[in-house]
This record gives sequence, C-alpha cells and structure tokens, in this order.
Amino acid sequence: MEQAASDLEQNHRRQQELAEELRLLKQEEALLADILNLAERYEGFSDPSRLPEQLQDEPVAAKATSATRAASRRSESARVAAAARTTKAGTTKAGAKAESRRPLLGDLLTDLLGHHDEPRPAKELRDELLQKYPKRNPTPQVVRNTLESLAAKGRIQRHKQERSVMYTVVRPGAAAPGDAG
Repeated sequence: MEQAASDLEQNHRRQQELAEELRLLKQEEALLADILNLAERYEGFSDPSRLPEQLQDEPVAAKATSATRAASRRSESARVAAAARTTKAGTTKAGAKAESRRPLLGDLLTDLLGHHDEPRPAKELRDELLQKYPKRNPTPQVVRNTLESLAAKGRIQRHKQERSVMYTVVRPGAAAPGDAG
C-alpha cells in the first residue's frame, strides 16, 4: 500500500512537471511565432543567414539529459521572451516609419508575379526584384521562404515541374488549381 501511494505521488509530481514543460513550450511557440512574424515584416532587421546555424545546434541539445533539457528550455524561453520584448519595443518606434517607407518583400514578390501570366521560378523573381529594387538584396533562400509562405497563405500558386518549382499569382475570381507538387 505504501509503495502504491509513493508511486501515485511520484506520478502526480511527474504530471505537474510535464504540464509545466508543456506550458513553457506553448509560450515559447507563441514567442517564436511572434518573432517569425516580425522577421517577415522587417526582413532586413536581423541576419536571416544565422537561422540554419541555430537549427544545426538542436541535435546537441537533444542529447542532453531531461533535467538539462528542461533547464535549457526555461533559459531559452526567458532569452526568447527578452529578445521578443526588446524587438517589439524597438520596432514599434523605429519600425513604424520603416514600414511606411519600405514595402514588405511578400508584397513586392506578389506584385512582380502579377505582371506575368506564366509561372516564374524563384531565381528569376529574385533577379527581377534586384533589378527593380536595387536597395533590396534578399538572399535566394529568403526569397524562396517568402514565396513558400505566400503559397501557404494562398496568395500565390506553387507549381512543381520535375525538379523545378515555379510560382504564379492567384487572381481574384479565378478558380485556383490544386498544388501540382
């Protein structure tokens, strides 16, 4: 009987720990979503080339013990929260002017696609963007990510032809065909 009570108490404690971890992960997810939204809005605000390096570090964290992972998540959540607060505070003042001066990359790409009837690859769209807006210099990966984001939102259509991916704008009132890839 004593063993059962001890096991029950231990299970209850573990449930509370997991509930707390879940709560922290949900907070972290919300913060990361906010950061991604800010990154899309202020494309030139941070260095997008750092993202792949950060993702490469994840397997190292996966090898850590569960206690270390939990502590790491808590400190990471705190760091992300602080960064989000700093970013939000900085962008509400300085970013408001920048937003009115500088259109979003997604809007520019959608506009460029609107001038073409045929599907266009990301490389050609980036080249056209660099020609038309010389002060904008997004990396090829940023352009592809933005196009994929627009496709996910239904603003543009993605077409896959063999190994090539091409994009067209979704015209209002036109029946959008299903994704070919």
